[in-house]
Amino acid sequence: MKLDIRYANHPEDSKHYDTATLREKYLIENVFVPDEISLTYSHQDRMIAGGANPVNSELRLGSTKELGTDYFLERREMGIINVGGKGTVVLDGMEYALGYKDGLYIGMGTKDIVFRSDDASAPAKFYINSSPAHKTYPTVFITKDKANHIPLGSADNLNKRVVNQYIHPAVCSSCQLSMGMTELDKTSSWNTMPSHTHERRMEVYFYFEVDDDNIVFHMMGQPQETRHIIMHNEQAVISPSWSIHSGTATSNYTFIWGMCGENQTYDDMDTIGNLSLK
Repeated sequence: MKLDIRYANHPEDSKHYDTATLREKYLIENVFVPDEISLTYSHQDRMIAGGANPVNSELRLGSTKELGTDYFLERREMGIINVGGKGTVVLDGMEYALGYKDGLYIGMGTKDIVFRSDDASAPAKFYINSSPAHKTYPTVFITKDKANHIPLGSADNLNKRVVNQYIHPAVCSSCQLSMGMTELDKTSSWNTMPSHTHERRMEVYFYFEVDDDNIVFHMMGQPQETRHIIMHNEQAVISPSWSIHSGTATSNYTFIWGMCGENQTYDDMDTIGNLSLK
């Protein structure tokens, strides 16, 4: 298992970063590495994001010196959404078969976690978010149909979309982790507009279903000091609580969002009007 460490930084520092430094601090370029578990540990609310991509062999999730625990979920909870071929997640001997866009909430205290693909020619890609936890909640298998669906936006504003809440109080219990998937209508390109911040929670965006050589422009920064990061398919970006987080792309796409922090109130946000952005 690879664990990359990203330290928290002040917004006054971030506004001076050049393109290379912005990417170094916030972009997670290699979410899926064949036959590896590749994770990034952000000191923004201690969120861990990354992927498990078993191809030729199964992968077992262990702990690391940085976590300081005997096993990975000793003091954490986890969310998974599969964005690849069919696969299986084995939790303390219990098997869960995940197809495309199937999700899983895993409660604190689960000791043995194994990832498998059904077919090496079409391997599973398990996208992972994990946050600190204080209580054990039951593990829940969540298909896209079982998620909480919220239509938002309009074609006129190029942001018509459906928010699918997987790990959310309306679907299952968790300590602080929230996780879901937003699917944009074919007529739309903008996500999360109008922009907002939420000082109470940080967030990670993972962009996928970005076709061929198309790109995503992810918007970040303080509302009056905006920046952008150009992203490719199956990459993720860390969004501190003080930063806006919006995106547009040169083709249709989907993204998975994961949050942790003080609350799980999805609409607890500080909205910023378009004309207030700079």
